[in-house]
Amino acid sequence: MKFALKKEKGFSYIDEGEGEVLLLLHGLMGALSNWDDVIEEFKDRYRVIIPMLPIYDLPLLTTGVKTLTKYVHKFVKHKSLSNITVLGNSLGGHVALIYVLAHPEYVKALVLTGSSGLYENAFGGSFPRRENYDFIKQKVEFTFFDPATATKELVDDVFQTINDRHRVIRILAMAKSAIRHNMAKDLYKIHIPVALIWGKNDKVTPPEVAEEFHQLLPNSELHWIDECGHAPMMEQPEKFNSFLKQFLDKIKK
Repeated sequence: MKFALKKEKGFSYIDEGEGEVLLLLHGLMGALSNWDDVIEEFKDRYRVIIPMLPIYDLPLLTTGVKTLTKYVHKFVKHKSLSNITVLGNSLGGHVALIYVLAHPEYVKALVLTGSSGLYENAFGGSFPRRENYDFIKQKVEFTFFDPATATKELVDDVFQTINDRHRVIRILAMAKSAIRHNMAKDLYKIHIPVALIWGKNDKVTPPEVAEEFHQLLPNSELHWIDECGHAPMMEQPEKFNSFLKQFLDKIKK
């Protein structure tokens, strides 16, 4: 991670730049560093903030997408943020959608990339071979179009995480919560501008998921990135940032 992690009042987060706020939400197996290229590109013009979501720190009974959304709101109030553009990848997109519905007065616009909330083809219900490094490597590579994006460091992090019993139980609980909390019936209520920036080769939340989001969100635009999987801001950062800049410029007017 290139940027300093700040800690206060039980929150850990990155906070770079000044101006209108871009609030970035990472995914279930994601890390703050997934957004490094976005921070680098936009910190001269925006205030880019990434809270670390407490996926592994919640009591098991309350581990779920709604609890993460409440945590995000506590963070937003703690930092006195308003007029926010929220960006979410994977589970972070799901949390962003619930947040917008619960607290529309805080959010100016929304950007979703590889978001869950409708359908996802993730690790599945269990990790039957979680001690097998090669199996985990294949699962991480599945996330990307180019398997080389799954660096040894990234695979090592995931391998370590899912071989920690405390963490893996919460990952499974969070994944089940996401599946239960389908957003299809609520998306029509979101009228703020939404940009969907999607990998054409996403196997976790495939292209038809993006098309369904586009159909159900009244004020959305859809941008495709070729040769790109589930995390466009990592795999194709220049193209992702280009679409993001277009959208941010448009909503400034």
